[in-house]
Amino acid sequence: MSKILVVEDHADIRRLVRWALEDSGHVLYEAPNGALGLELARTVHPDLVYLDVMMPGGLDGIEVCAQLRKDPTLAHTLIVMLTADAAPQTKAKSLAAGANFFLPKPFSPAKLLELTEVLLKARPKPETLPERE
Repeated sequence: MSKILVVEDHADIRRLVRWALEDSGHVLYEAPNGALGLELARTVHPDLVYLDVMMPGGLDGIEVCAQLRKDPTLAHTLIVMLTADAAPQTKAKSLAAGANFFLPKPFSPAKLLELTEVLLKARPKPETLPERE
């Protein structure tokens, strides 16, 4: 059973993700903005984060992604950026910040579930990861 964090300012998108994944056996956590998402990630240590790129407030998704990557306890967390802005520069910024995958909106619940399962199955187990210096 994996822990999945959804950081998204639109309640409808959080609801869609929850609906797509609720029967998958994973534990779901939700945050409505970047600051709360970062705080929750540091508390629950999710295996996978679905992270909206554009969010109001102090931290957008790209900044949250970069901060997650800087935290040694979260550096191996899978991060999927969600966005309605599928511009190449947005994708490049997301990947440069450390995102593993980029999923444009709108997306189908079936595609989200499939992506979740593929990413989590391919993810190395923490005990097999080399020690970081």
